[in-house]
Amino acid sequence: MPQTARADARLAWTRGVLADPSAILERASTDAGFRSYWRVHSGGTSWIVMDAPPALEDVAPWLAVAQLLRDGGVHVPQVHARDTGQGFLLLGDMGRRTYLDVLDADNADVLFDDAIAALIALQSIAPPATLPRYDRALLERELALFPDWFLARHLGVSMTAAQRDAWDALRAVLVDAALAQPQVLVHRDYMPRNLMHCEPNPGVLDFQDAVVGPIAYDPVCLFRDAFLSWPVARVDAWLARYHGLAHAAGLPVPSLERFREDADLTGAQRHLKVLGIFARLHHRDGKPKYLADAPRFLRYLLEAAARRPALAPLAPLLDELVLPRLAPAPAA
Repeated sequence: MPQTARADARLAWTRGVLADPSAILERASTDAGFRSYWRVHSGGTSWIVMDAPPALEDVAPWLAVAQLLRDGGVHVPQVHARDTGQGFLLLGDMGRRTYLDVLDADNADVLFDDAIAALIALQSIAPPATLPRYDRALLERELALFPDWFLARHLGVSMTAAQRDAWDALRAVLVDAALAQPQVLVHRDYMPRNLMHCEPNPGVLDFQDAVVGPIAYDPVCLFRDAFLSWPVARVDAWLARYHGLAHAAGLPVPSLERFREDADLTGAQRHLKVLGIFARLHHRDGKPKYLADAPRFLRYLLEAAARRPALAPLAPLLDELVLPRLAPAPAA
């Protein structure tokens, strides 16, 4: 559907469900997918309209996971009206401020305590049998984004036979480490950009890709973020804080030492994947802004490689293929 026709359909649906022929939509936000979000004021209330074009986005996973999280005590947007055929949802408005907007060095401990509590509630939910698993095939597909999109398409480099062997060894380490961890419900993008600063705090967004996977995955997303960096010592303290609270809540976290290693290896898998995704967003989808944060992920990878012998194949690959073309972000 052309954009103008889609906009007309979106506005007509909104005015119909609100019984307000004068309602006007204003852009609230977009995401890296094909969904868009629109704010509308009507009857003294503010609402959010999600527009998920059916040919590009299926709202069914969003609705299913939203109900799962809501039943588990996680604050997610309330659904007030839906038209799954057209791909429109009318949602409660959690406000305009994400964690990314409000976090600073002074309030981070308090806000992250709220985020940790919500994450523990999420991880405590028993996943339904229908939820996809973060299995070997999915982990492998995600890792393939790095050589295919970031190295080959974005940087224009290809691996030698020796480098390919090193990559295969690294890939095996990362996949095996993820599969060996305790498996829980995983949001997959539990980061400040997807947490709303509201009451109750936080509101959780962008959860439709949830899977059953490694317990260290979401804590890494939260503290080693795509768009916001923190000093290593603070991240280590927050990981320890999460670990202690998760253990007290009965979650199957391993020892703190093992959990820290799991976080580094799981983080490496995620950061390599996201570099590939950012390159794909630029070259395939015409969304170049995400690549500006690629140096942040490179620094995360270099720090992890320096800490973990299991990541020994990673540093030479970055030294030879990436660092000559891309500098890491400065330390926070």
